[in-house]
Amino acid sequence: MGAARHRGAGKSRKNQSGQALVEFAAVVIMLFIFVFALIDISRAIYQEQLMTGLSREGSNLASRGTTLPNAASAVVNESPLDLANNGKVIVTSVMNQGGAYKITGQASAGTLSATSKVGTGVGSTATLPASAQSMIAANQTIYVTEVYYTYSAITPIGQFMSLSLPSTLYDAAYF
Repeated sequence: MGAARHRGAGKSRKNQSGQALVEFAAVVIMLFIFVFALIDISRAIYQEQLMTGLSREGSNLASRGTTLPNAASAVVNESPLDLANNGKVIVTSVMNQGGAYKITGQASAGTLSATSKVGTGVGSTATLPASAQSMIAANQTIYVTEVYYTYSAITPIGQFMSLSLPSTLYDAAYF
């Protein structure tokens, strides 16, 4: 009887070791999924932060007298992102004409097909958020720089997360 008990105990240990192996494999797979997701989400946040700085730089240049085409080109050329091929920068000047916000100039650089959320066409009405409208008094100009960038995941998990991560990132600054 003692020998039978000993053999049964051996089978139990083999089952436990097999179970531990399956649990370890499941945990490793979950860990890889978490790490890959973290990598792609972190890259998207980093690129969005870069775009915030670039949009501020474009509006700052335009507000200090740089022409709109030169401001747009400077943002594209100085960017650590590949805005020339995977993005677009749109710099727009908007004047408050007695409560009506009109586009007085607009320039863009980059090859991405994107349209301005402010509006298009000199003389047309501009769409500004209330916070930007409160920044400019009558007969004053505000400069808006919009930056669009195509985001692409680099991990296999990021490919599956395409439903939750946007394919085009956007940022705008008002000066």
